[in-house]
Amino acid sequence: MSELNSQELNDKEPKILAFCCNWCSYAGADLAGVSRFQYPPNIRIIRVMCSGRVEPAFILKAFKSGIDGILVTGCHIGDCHYISGNEYTRKRMEHVKDLIKKIGLHPDRFRLQWISASEGKQFAELVREFTERIKKLGPSPLPKKLLKLEIREC
Repeated sequence: MSELNSQELNDKEPKILAFCCNWCSYAGADLAGVSRFQYPPNIRIIRVMCSGRVEPAFILKAFKSGIDGILVTGCHIGDCHYISGNEYTRKRMEHVKDLIKKIGLHPDRFRLQWISASEGKQFAELVREFTERIKKLGPSPLPKKLLKLEIREC
């Protein structure tokens, strides 16, 4: 049996994308790093000013591109720096879960979570837990199914 090189190992790890609110959850991710809380390195973070700016089209496009799991994180309800952006996100992401089911993905490939700037440890735990869940689900089946599907942004 041949040994796998590091690139082959990385190809077997799930690809996870996280949209993080600038004011709370991105700061929580930063605190996790500064505090040296360990979490899997296969997550890529996109900082957005507010979780309310995450369009459903971004999520669908990421899944189409081969992402295995997506996290959307923001300020706790009642603590949004833009007053009600996270409440808007909560309502909007309920519809995203329905869309994900309709295109044939397991709804656990997507998660919405509230993380404050002081919750670095919770951020690291969320990433560990979510990564394990995605590993159990396996690679996303979408890229093969959606090669010709065009997702238009509104």
